[in-house]
Amino acid sequence: MKALATLLGAALLVWGAFSRELFEDRAAASKLDFKHENSATSNKYLIETMGGGVALIDYNNDGLLDIFFTNGARLEDPMPPGREPDKSDRRYHNRLFRAEPGGGYTDVTKEAGLGGQGYGMGVAVGDFDNDGFDDLYVTNYGANILYRNRGDGAFEDVTARAGVAASGWSTSAGFFDYDNDGRLDLFVCRYVKWDFDTNKYCGENRPGHRAYCHPDNFHGVTNILYRNEGDGRFSDVSEKAGIANPEGKALGVAFADYDGDGWTDIYVANDSVQSFLYRNNGDGTFTDVSLMAGVGFNEDGRTFAGMGVDFSDYDNDGLPDIIVTDLSLETYALYRNNGDGTFTYATGVSGLGKATNDYSGWGARFVDYDNDGWKDIFVAQGHVMDTIHLVSPHLSYLQPPLLLRNERGLRFRDVGAEAGGVFARPGAGRGAAFGDIDNDGDIDVVISNCGQPAQILINNAGHHANWLRVALTGARSNRNAIGSKITAHMPGGGIQTYEVHAASSYLASNDRRVLFGLGGARSVSRLEIRWPSGRTQALENVKAGQTLALTEPDGT
Repeated sequence: MKALATLLGAALLVWGAFSRELFEDRAAASKLDFKHENSATSNKYLIETMGGGVALIDYNNDGLLDIFFTNGARLEDPMPPGREPDKSDRRYHNRLFRAEPGGGYTDVTKEAGLGGQGYGMGVAVGDFDNDGFDDLYVTNYGANILYRNRGDGAFEDVTARAGVAASGWSTSAGFFDYDNDGRLDLFVCRYVKWDFDTNKYCGENRPGHRAYCHPDNFHGVTNILYRNEGDGRFSDVSEKAGIANPEGKALGVAFADYDGDGWTDIYVANDSVQSFLYRNNGDGTFTDVSLMAGVGFNEDGRTFAGMGVDFSDYDNDGLPDIIVTDLSLETYALYRNNGDGTFTYATGVSGLGKATNDYSGWGARFVDYDNDGWKDIFVAQGHVMDTIHLVSPHLSYLQPPLLLRNERGLRFRDVGAEAGGVFARPGAGRGAAFGDIDNDGDIDVVISNCGQPAQILINNAGHHANWLRVALTGARSNRNAIGSKITAHMPGGGIQTYEVHAASSYLASNDRRVLFGLGGARSVSRLEIRWPSGRTQALENVKAGQTLALTEPDGT
């Protein structure tokens, strides 16, 4: 532990001193040279504008968050019949960057065996075999890949044995334990039935005006739920579990126990068709309650282009709420949990509508960037159509990230203008992963930009307030403790709640460690943990400014 503390301290020094900007892009300074290659063509193949994914993963268990990016593949213009995307050139490889103790990153893709195959989309992180090393699941246009972490710096492709290749076009994915048996299961979003041979011409029929097609031009496809059998294999239980709806066009997924019954539920953000809220029945099946709960459409009963999603408690009432990003002129959807199985559409009253009307959002999360105890909203943005300015001159393809400050759970205020240059520089934001990259007690962000260099946005605001980090390890529960609920009771009254999950945002996987912003409080009066196994645990008067590493106890 002493050696680890020394390494973390050295990393903090290298990241640099206080900056006036709330977030500062350190990608170049940290020697992270990843550029997403989408291989754009004049034929406007839809997959070109939908990537890429990003994950934060401590693959070597050294206490530092490493970064994994998915990448595209070479497309010909046009693609000959039967031809598949070509990933053989290194520029199209997926990339793993190892965080170094002294700061910066080293590209270890080759030795890790993670270059990949096919046209990459999203990524999920989880220790599916409970061996203490996080594994990777990479989604693609085409077959997906499950990489088992061997624990020696390398990964092995175990897709065939595991039976999780899927097919078609997969997007976001996430590990979670839907049946509370102590093994991580896998949910895979799939988008639409599309291929190169049936690619349509969309947009005006004149030079330079061809556009990427709207998903209404394509049929939907079912998502997939894989049950972990515990012997290295998974079973497709989608039909049996009741999640195989062929009308879905899924881009984002997030998990939470929205009704507090101890079973993890699923929210799926669909593109321009009804979104799904799958209530976990506790018997291996799910029921889509999106209509009854009021989260399938916007307040006008209309569909929207659901892309990124998060499922967490923004108003500190102990109930997880939902945010879904979408296209310009639709406004992002905010659903506040009423505690009775229903949600209230809060986009307008919260100020989110006015702040997001002109934007298109992808990776998003409720994140307390300033550690004041209220979860704010961060969104990676960029329009899906690079020709949008030709039909809507007031809109643009490249858009800056969005930072909305939570004003005590009542309203959100756009603070981008005062947050620094990062929020003035437009890009084609897609996947965004959130976590404390420099271990200084606040949440940083990594953004993968479609066809552009990635960004590492280091937070300079949050570590000026107090904080408490909680890192859980399951025993009877899954080792990652995914699905655990942590409640912090504050000295002045009130609570904060988090559930342990890596999946949310868009095509991304986040830091699983839970970071409570405490403002000026120097301790948490009471910290309560409900493990997925049903066991509970409580600690009194927990001091701020520390990482509390807890292993699931015996008993109840």
